[in-house]
Amino acid sequence: MLFRISAAWARLELWGAGALALTVTLLILLNVVTRTMGNALFWVDELAIYAMAWMTFLGASAALHYRSSVNITLLPNALAPKYRALICKGVDVVVFLFALAMLWFCWRWFLPLELVRAGFVVSAFQAETFNFIYAEPTTTLGLPKYLFWLVMWFFALGATLHSLMHLVTANDKGGAA
Repeated sequence: MLFRISAAWARLELWGAGALALTVTLLILLNVVTRTMGNALFWVDELAIYAMAWMTFLGASAALHYRSSVNITLLPNALAPKYRALICKGVDVVVFLFALAMLWFCWRWFLPLELVRAGFVVSAFQAETFNFIYAEPTTTLGLPKYLFWLVMWFFALGATLHSLMHLVTANDKGGAA
């Protein structure tokens, strides 16, 4: 069951990353055309950067599910399969702990309960917490930056799900995560 949920989430992440890759390509193409015509749209650069960041985090999380992230296999490949599997589980534990830490950091950064307690009134939230995450705008788009920082939640949730799935299932690849 956990594997199916992780696989479905990874497919959504890859679909999102693919759509964002297309978006980045189209934004850069638009940027080239408008600059060539002498009428540059400066917000395009910023949006392309945010789309690239979202694409990267979604792809990195999906890579954890598929065990296709960059890894060094020199030590595991030199060991017997029993020890290789042990090292792989050790890596899975480290990735899981990292993912949990990311969730905790996102919680501390976004302070969702404090925002609810403030009645979703950003000025009251800021006065209470001295946290200005919900008020900071992007440079050229004028949108709240937290909308783009939400990718950290998606990454942390996906990484936690995928690493937990690897922890509770048998190691089918025999290599490091």
